[in-house]
Parts: sequence; C-alpha cells; structure tokens
Amino acid sequence: MFVSRSMTRRVITVNPDTTIFEAQELMGAHGIRHLPVVDSGGKLIGIVTDRDLRSALPYRFFKEGISPADKEGFQNLTVNDIMTRKVIAIPPSYTIQDALLVIQNSRVGALPVVDEEGRLKGIISVRDLLRAFINVLGIGQPGTLLCILVEEKVGQLKKIVDAITEMGVSFGSVLVARYWDEKKRAVFPYLLTQNVAQVKRKLTEMGYELLDPMQWYIDQLPENERPPDQPKK
Repeated sequence: MFVSRSMTRRVITVNPDTTIFEAQELMGAHGIRHLPVVDSGGKLIGIVTDRDLRSALPYRFFKEGISPADKEGFQNLTVNDIMTRKVIAIPPSYTIQDALLVIQNSRVGALPVVDEEGRLKGIISVRDLLRAFINVLGIGQPGTLLCILVEEKVGQLKKIVDAITEMGVSFGSVLVARYWDEKKRAVFPYLLTQNVAQVKRKLTEMGYELLDPMQWYIDQLPENERPPDQPKK
C-alpha cells in the first residue's frame, strides 16, 4: 500500500510569518501536533511541532495561561523563529512500510509528503500508519492470533494455510517472523474466529508447536536481555 492512499490530504499549514500563538491555536482547534510550513508556492520549507511550541513558550502558559503583559514579549515570535528547517519528507510513491521505517529511524511523529518539486501533497502520521496496518492486517475484525513455530523450508506456510482453510476458517492476515533458531520461523495467522480449539488441535496433530503470541519474543531473548520484570526460566 502506498503512502498516497493513507496520508492526510487536507493538511493544516502555516507560513513563516504565522505567530507562535496562532500556530498553537491551530493545533488546539484541529487536534494536531505538526504544522508544515510552506511558502507562497506551496513548497515545504519547514515544520513546527507542539514540542517546538512548548520549548518556545513558558511552562506556565500551558498550565495556567499567560497574562497579556507576558504575552506581549512573545507576540513577535513567529513560526520562522522556531521551525525545523531540515525536514524529513517522503514522496507519495513510498509504501507504508517505507514510511514506518523512516519514522522509526528518524524518531519523528509524522512525515510530510512532497512531490518532485517539493510541494506539499499531504502528511502521514504514526496514527495514519496504525490505521493503515490495521486495515492491511484485517485485525479490525474480531478474531484470534495464533503463533506457530515451523521449520525453515519451502511449503510450510502453504501446509498451514491449506489445513486451516479446509476447516472453513477465514484469514485476516498471515505474518512470518524470524526466530532465535535460524532453522525455524514463527508464523502468525490472524483468524477471523474466536473458536480456535479445533484449529489448534489439528495443527498440533500435524506436528507443529504452538506458542503464546504475546510471549514468543520475550521468551526467545537471552536471560540477561529480558526486561527486569520478566522472570527467568
């Protein structure tokens, strides 16, 4: 799925001369945390975040409000004074997987989407990506997640899918993840049913090992790398 299908197209923007109070009011009115800054031609030249505003304004402004006298001292402070100029942006042709990796590596909360000329076309946030992956994985519908440990060899996934399909159970999605043992993989089918007892029994009879999908990753970590509250075995 491409970013262009998941991004927010009607983006609330500001220009460099927008005051920080106007920017703060826009964020509050629209429930957003990022304001792309564009020039008169619609080209992206910066971005201002709620964190930028918190850094620029006194702490008491957010807790108690600010008096008119104090406000005068910040009245001339504009977005141009506090915005991030080196913006991490992506093209509409990126996939949602690409966008997720960029957000993870750059540690930002949203990515402006620009065309080849640098004109703003949209913005995609962590919330947008979560919604997109929920749709892709089909987990918006009631169901059950299983974790099946399989050998790393061709045909294993097909055997599992065929076995479950023969039982008349529909799939929301299927994910395959690495396992600590290089010769094995963890398969995560999301089944659109909550009655999976017979499915589990059939898979066990076929020789597969079923794991708790909520614990499999922690269980594979060496004991010295587990979270402090995770008991050793």
